[in-house]
Amino acid sequence: MPRKDLSPRYAALAGAIEAKLKSGIERLPTTTGELGYRVEPELLLEVCRTLRDDPELKLEMLIDVCGVDYQAYGLDEWQTTSATGTGFSRGTLRETDPLAAADEDQHAQYRPAGRFAVVYHLLSITHNHRLRLKCFCPSDERPIVDSVCDVWSSADWFEREAFDLYGVLFRGHPDLRRLLTDYGFIGHPFRKDFPLIGNVEMRYDPARGRVVYEPVSIEPRTLVPKVIRDDARYEPDLNAKDPGSA
Repeated sequence: MPRKDLSPRYAALAGAIEAKLKSGIERLPTTTGELGYRVEPELLLEVCRTLRDDPELKLEMLIDVCGVDYQAYGLDEWQTTSATGTGFSRGTLRETDPLAAADEDQHAQYRPAGRFAVVYHLLSITHNHRLRLKCFCPSDERPIVDSVCDVWSSADWFEREAFDLYGVLFRGHPDLRRLLTDYGFIGHPFRKDFPLIGNVEMRYDPARGRVVYEPVSIEPRTLVPKVIRDDARYEPDLNAKDPGSA
């Protein structure tokens, strides 16, 4: 997909951000004309405070914080045992793709530096402009970044949600507990390796007078299989050209 240039207004904003922050940030490629930056985890709080406090930027509102799991992103579309991983192009960018060879920067965004990232959506009420920040967790085994609750108090529940669903830890968060799943829930359901059917199921047991948890009884299934139709279109004899015809 071709890139889209920034509007003059956002190009001016990008110039101001890059002049003030200089290092530690990298502009993200865009196909929609939106402005975004990747920030190094050790500079996250410093960058966020500058974006909030600088009079020319004034990104005083945090709209959302979300987690991202890049496991096998851009490498394989269907990670199942009963469906092939080849034969699909949607959602993948292969090494042989001419678009990937023609644009190394676009190809790089399909091979992220880490598995887990945290994305911040910012809004300036003063200047009416928006910005996206992306910060990759240094460790895949124990993903952790600094909490921005001291910068934007609205991050409190957003970070709890990202912790609950993706298992990302936020250093310095005042009360990092699960937000959406049940007490005692095991795992993080938005991770790519979390089973679609879950690990346990619950029901009310009238004999015990309480809710009980049991191993899940649903059988795994492939939701989007690769279908190969067995019909005349795939018969080699019918598709071979007649040597006598020209």
